Amino acid sequence: MLPKWFNEWNEKNPTNVFGPAILVGAAGAAVFVAAMLVNFGQPFKTDTLQTGPRGTGMGVPEFQADLAASYPDADNFYTTEPIVPEANARPIRIVRADAEPTLGYLTPENYDRLVEAMRIWTGIPDLFAGEENYQTVVARNMIEMTQNINEFWGGHVNANAEVGVTCYTCHRGQPVPNNIWFEVSPVNENAGGWSANQNRVTMVSNSTSLPSDYLETYLLLNEDGQYNRIGVHDLASRVQQMDGDPLIQHAERTYAFMNYIANSLGVNCTFCHNTRAFYDAAQVTPQWATATLGIQMVQEALDLYILPLADVLPAERLGPVHGDVPKLACRTCHQGQQRPLRGLNVIANWPELATTSGEPDYSAFQ
Repeated sequence: MLPKWFNEWNEKNPTNVFGPAILVGAAGAAVFVAAMLVNFGQPFKTDTLQTGPRGTGMGVPEFQADLAASYPDADNFYTTEPIVPEANARPIRIVRADAEPTLGYLTPENYDRLVEAMRIWTGIPDLFAGEENYQTVVARNMIEMTQNINEFWGGHVNANAEVGVTCYTCHRGQPVPNNIWFEVSPVNENAGGWSANQNRVTMVSNSTSLPSDYLETYLLLNEDGQYNRIGVHDLASRVQQMDGDPLIQHAERTYAFMNYIANSLGVNCTFCHNTRAFYDAAQVTPQWATATLGIQMVQEALDLYILPLADVLPAERLGPVHGDVPKLACRTCHQGQQRPLRGLNVIANWPELATTSGEPDYSAFQ
């Protein structure tokens, strides 16, 4: 009744009866566990964010145990409530000559409060210590960028709820944020034809053989002063290829960019796309629009606030290949989370960073 292979093995190894028994037992246990999982489901509960119609598999699952776990980056966020100014309160630019002019409209109490927070958020204890400190000049650009994002890009940063951004969103207590990027192309200088800037695993390519130049291709202005189109194909036959139509190179760069965004947010393709119709903009999820705004927001932030710092930063802060400034993108803020800091509202107590008008709204604290 036993299998033929077992009888033959047993005749050749009459003293070792444990090997086959262990093998058969392990196989039986695996079958038993698989049957239990099929019948009763996997034992770890998940919570799924539905991103498309039911039955299409369009969802992003997350383990509830992970969602309930403490998140140190969010737990360590420093915040205090503002002090509502009196009607006749004088701004700090009148009271103190050494005050940072970018924040000169604040009352002394709120000025000191915000500067202390910025020093904690960025890990720079001497921030605004003087004009000779390049970090003071950088901070002015970053304040303007933060205020601009909070006031004009709510469609992205506040898509699900009011959360806003502050210095801490990117810095997390460090002078230089994690997940910055530099220009790296050309990766293969000696390759004949189009090198594809690939087949050389780099940090920018997420350790794949995909192109490494997708961030600079899609987030920076090209030679014509325009942003390159992010696209794969137009569904037309390759025989009908016309000048300007997307090529295979565009597809590879686009896939590299999508891979970067997915890793930045800790999601998969179905977060934004209907996988049976990637090409159809009418079948995308609401998150697609939020992501599209995010790309435009990053493009503007780089052009207006980051790239102009090329003549301000010291040489040790510049890129190793082209001597370019460190740049931000999706992962700089999100750092593997669908919403930065798991959706922590970082702007609630900091109306000073929520507007470019110089008139913070303190009504919620009266």
